[in-house]
Amino acid sequence: MGIGRCFWMVLLGLVFWTSTAVGQDHAEATKVDFEREIEPILAARCIKCHGPQKQKEGLRLDRSAFALRGGDSGEPGIVAGDSAHSELFRRITAHELDRMPPEGEPLTTAQVALIKRWIDEGASWPENGPTIEDESTHWSFQPVGEHGPPQTRGSWGSSPIDAFVLQKLEAEGLRPSPAADRVTLIRRLYLDLHGLLPTPAQVEAFTGDRREDAWERLVEESLASPRYGERWAQHWLDIVQYADSHGFEMNTPRPNAYHYRDYVIDALNDDLPYDRFIFEQLAGDTVGVHAATGFLVAGAWDEVLSKDPDDTALQRQDELTAMVNTTGTALLGLTLGCARCHNHKFDPVPQRDFYSMTAVFAGVRHGERALDSDKDKLVRVQQEELIEEVAALRAQLPGLRPGVNSRLNVERFPEVRACSVRMSIYATRGGAEPCIDELEVWSGELNVARTATPRSSGNYANNPKHRLEHINDGLFGNPRSWISNQAGGGWIQLDLAEPAQIDRISWGRDREERFTDRTAVGYVIEVAQTPGEWQVVSGSQNRRDPGDPGGLDSVAFGTDEVIARIAAAEKRRQKLKDYPVDAVYAGRLEQPGATHRLYRGDVREKREAVAPDILSALGSLGLAMDAPEEQRRVALARGISDSSNPLTARVMANRIWHHHFGAGIVATPGDFGANGAQPSHPELLDWLAMRLMREEWSLKQLHRLILLSDTYRQASAPNSEALARDADTRLLWRFPPRRLEAEVIRDCILQLSGSLDLTMGGPGFSTFEPNTNYVRVYAPKEELGPAEWRRMVYMHKVRMEKAPLFGSFDLPDAGQVCPKRSLSTTAIQALNLFNGTFVLDQARRMAANLEGLAMDPVVGAYRVAYGRRPNPSELNTARSFIQEQSLVAFCRAILNSNELVFIP
Repeated sequence: MGIGRCFWMVLLGLVFWTSTAVGQDHAEATKVDFEREIEPILAARCIKCHGPQKQKEGLRLDRSAFALRGGDSGEPGIVAGDSAHSELFRRITAHELDRMPPEGEPLTTAQVALIKRWIDEGASWPENGPTIEDESTHWSFQPVGEHGPPQTRGSWGSSPIDAFVLQKLEAEGLRPSPAADRVTLIRRLYLDLHGLLPTPAQVEAFTGDRREDAWERLVEESLASPRYGERWAQHWLDIVQYADSHGFEMNTPRPNAYHYRDYVIDALNDDLPYDRFIFEQLAGDTVGVHAATGFLVAGAWDEVLSKDPDDTALQRQDELTAMVNTTGTALLGLTLGCARCHNHKFDPVPQRDFYSMTAVFAGVRHGERALDSDKDKLVRVQQEELIEEVAALRAQLPGLRPGVNSRLNVERFPEVRACSVRMSIYATRGGAEPCIDELEVWSGELNVARTATPRSSGNYANNPKHRLEHINDGLFGNPRSWISNQAGGGWIQLDLAEPAQIDRISWGRDREERFTDRTAVGYVIEVAQTPGEWQVVSGSQNRRDPGDPGGLDSVAFGTDEVIARIAAAEKRRQKLKDYPVDAVYAGRLEQPGATHRLYRGDVREKREAVAPDILSALGSLGLAMDAPEEQRRVALARGISDSSNPLTARVMANRIWHHHFGAGIVATPGDFGANGAQPSHPELLDWLAMRLMREEWSLKQLHRLILLSDTYRQASAPNSEALARDADTRLLWRFPPRRLEAEVIRDCILQLSGSLDLTMGGPGFSTFEPNTNYVRVYAPKEELGPAEWRRMVYMHKVRMEKAPLFGSFDLPDAGQVCPKRSLSTTAIQALNLFNGTFVLDQARRMAANLEGLAMDPVVGAYRVAYGRRPNPSELNTARSFIQEQSLVAFCRAILNSNELVFIP
């Protein structure tokens, strides 16, 4: 019921009490003394109606700030001095369905008039307690604490992280596990950081390294590998719901979205400071990092717009909601989308805040824009150099003629004998195929073109208006013209019936002046005195810019050498102009109009305009309503990455911990609000967040701190006593083993078969058959080959479509943000992994590789897959199995084994 039944019942009490106490004779002259007469009634009624359990719902009248704000609907309950915009007044005067009080008789006319008067007089209500901001008492909204490592009774541990963990263990009467063996450690590190297995040579090197800092060295080498960025980029791409298609019923591909994926990989490999990582994803266009803003439009897009303006507005609001929600989940760990229709039910996020965040992104629309890559920059430099070269050459000409116009252009030159005339076009207005309605060749006052035979480089197909014979038929206008079949170029030639002395040529795009597109703006006109011997007599090289009427029509053309050089430079410039500019799906940016709060999220129910801003619980950006579009995103990026923001560093530190240990210190990495989990080690989380900020937001340094801890290096073996007290290993008495993700399982299978292609970056590969249907239908390829054997992070991800084979392993479908993957164990997973054609093919390839080794294939398989030698029992069993079945069947079993698909 919006602000809520109890809210209105209390206010009803206010009405009846005041109408009785004030008296009819003094109603118009006396203001209500709120503190003496009203506050006791409100306080009593509030406690009676609500009870303590209702306080968290925001239906409060015991504090003026909450009453003024209103209830969950987001509408202000009381707007002091303005009853017309007060939800209270609207509801007590509404029709039955919406009217308050919900039960009993409606208020009398006098009672309604009294409330109206009280509001219009200013709704005098002295502040009597906490303000709205004081509602932000949840732990995650408090400043990051300065916590030093605690004192513990035991001596275990080599880092502050271990001290925080040991303190919790000691409080529960638990002990940490011993250190894992070196084979386990290197496999854990490689699978965790790289998503790949260590090679037998790498395992042997580490297990044989007796230096005290052998582990530290291995960690440094692993963090420096480009495989790290590929592995950890996948975690981030999950959060932002990255995919290579739009989603919805069309599900059209985004062929250049991959630039954002490559940006994330490179940023992580380069250890881009996290605050800078945030800035570039929100406002990278302002610093020349265009691919980074793929973050803004990584989500789904409904490209089929409705004809109904309300439906179109709703689609647009859905787009903006996705941007706000992704930003909230990824960067702040909050579920901001919950405040679209009403104040957030659990967190200090008023509905107004949601629309202030919406205003930040109001100028961002789905679509492509120029990537401004290094190649693009080089092309621009070359274009500028050619412009300067042409200008210098034109300075050597006797003068310039008027610019080309679409109606009629006359090319004059000294009289010359000709048997053929040719016009070669290399640039047109708009870049389309050139069009000429008539080409005239003059010998005195005789147009000798009328009897000439036309030829061309190619003709526009299947259109009776545009034919080769129209070029010299004596008729003008678009319906009787010639068009080339080549975009931006082509040539037309007239072979004269007999040689003639000529001194000018005239031509136009459309002498009826209806069309101006396709006009030739870069061209050369040549004549041949004998077949094949061409001489330049005129062209665009000594003309001003198209449409510029200045200059003299009778200017001499200039020397052949200068004209030829100008023509060559202009042709090169045109080729560069036509050079495809790299594009990236990173959003189209425009200055937005006003953003309004929407009553109950309804696009037809606009309320007050809001300024672009961050959440009020985190401060204010101080922007004007009409702030420039890019300024909004820049300000938000700085506000989110400000060290005083209590959420940003905590959320990222927790996210990294989550992916190292399988669960975060806060078990809900996308929800740090009141509906999320409490931190298991709150002081440790703050210590990690503080270190992240003080280490210049270096993510690799945070990895380093975690990886070098004894907590990370514990064995993962179970302990019955510890399992009884902490079955989920939340207290970290051991390293929590877990199944690998779909991408890692697949990549390791390719690695073991020797098929893995480690080519980085660029367009991805697809496991679906190509199709160009209007509504895309994605059918899995029946056969996969080397083109599909790159790492899975480079796979073309189709939104809302399960990936063949490995989609059953809880692979997100990019339909929504995914800060934490689900984990299931199903029969279809086992069947796919055991019987899938991909696995069968890779098992055969693995077997072929093992047969080529100078060692027992069983020993070789164990070394590459598990990093160890088989024990005698395993060796004998495997040999017997191979003899009974085959080496391929044995490799198939290896690829399906728990020891392969779990981080130990």
